[in-house]
Amino acid sequence: MGYEELMFLHLATVMPSFFIGTALLIMKKGTPIHKKVGKVYMVLMLITAFITLFMPAQVGPRFINHFGWIHSFSFLTIYTVPTAYIAAKNGNIKSHKRAMISLYFGAIIIAGGFTFFPGRYLHSIFFG
Repeated sequence: MGYEELMFLHLATVMPSFFIGTALLIMKKGTPIHKKVGKVYMVLMLITAFITLFMPAQVGPRFINHFGWIHSFSFLTIYTVPTAYIAAKNGNIKSHKRAMISLYFGAIIIAGGFTFFPGRYLHSIFFG
């Protein structure tokens, strides 16, 4: 699978994650709908993180001729999602909340913001 196809799959999972994550931040916590929508959000975030691992860094230095600094958000997501899920299952809501807010702002807002920098795919679509 080529870079363009991977980018399309990544966008197809991360865009709904942005909207779902925003809704989850706003909605009442602990309700059955919050739990169901939250599981969808977690699965989408894991899928998008794994997809990005197959996408070589396009900007900046590369490690092992593939990974860039942006990939640290992918690894963070792969760690944070199961950790947050287990915390919720164990009733540690404070830890779950902290992990999920960090995931949203780190992996979606900050990493998403980097995708609009020059040399990146979304920058070329929106600005050039």
